[in-house]
Amino acid sequence: MSFTQTLRQRADEVFEAIFEHPFVRGIADGNLQKEQLIHYVKQDYEYLNAYMRIYGIAISKCESRGDIALFNEQISFILNSEIHPHQNFCAVAGVRFEDLQGFPLAPSAHHYIRHMLTVAHEGSLGEILAVLLPCPWTYLEIGRKLLAEVRPAPEHPFHDWIQFYGGRLTDVTQRFRDVLDQWAETAAEAERRRMEEHFMQSCQLEYLFWDMAYKLEEWPVQTGRRSDDPLSRAN
Repeated sequence: MSFTQTLRQRADEVFEAIFEHPFVRGIADGNLQKEQLIHYVKQDYEYLNAYMRIYGIAISKCESRGDIALFNEQISFILNSEIHPHQNFCAVAGVRFEDLQGFPLAPSAHHYIRHMLTVAHEGSLGEILAVLLPCPWTYLEIGRKLLAEVRPAPEHPFHDWIQFYGGRLTDVTQRFRDVLDQWAETAAEAERRRMEEHFMQSCQLEYLFWDMAYKLEEWPVQTGRRSDDPLSRAN
């Protein structure tokens, strides 16, 4: 097996848990609370902003134009295409996408972003690919499973979300896998272990991201908010 096939095999229990998570099942059933959809979009907007910054760090570590182009294309994808599934959630929730931007991170989202940023700043390009890969890979498999299971008609509340993730992430997932497999061929054993650890932690944090949205996770102690409080909404 290739390095990424081995990673996917090891993470199978986490993938399966994600497929069965009540938020993902709620997408399949078309039955999620407005507050859950809003919380997800608020957090994912900030998550994707961080994801693009990590692409920028990755570009600084690239040695070929091909790798630079890969990350540059993905920045454009997030900016111009990945707003569409957010728009679907917002339409179902009856809110404007523009009104859900600039909110503080919940604990799980905060942890996930800091995990990726730490690897991006301290690790190799292979480690960055490993820490990023679970995001498109889990979403692609969720989308494909829901397409096959639900066969959503246009009137399904989350038709556009399922269609988007069931097909749009195939290319980036495979390209990330290909580059990571090539990197792993010449990586030392210690680096391969770090890449595996980063990948597994990101898989677990993907599960926690869904859980955070479903449970409307917030910081455990709510304090009085001042206008200059870092946990207040960013404007």
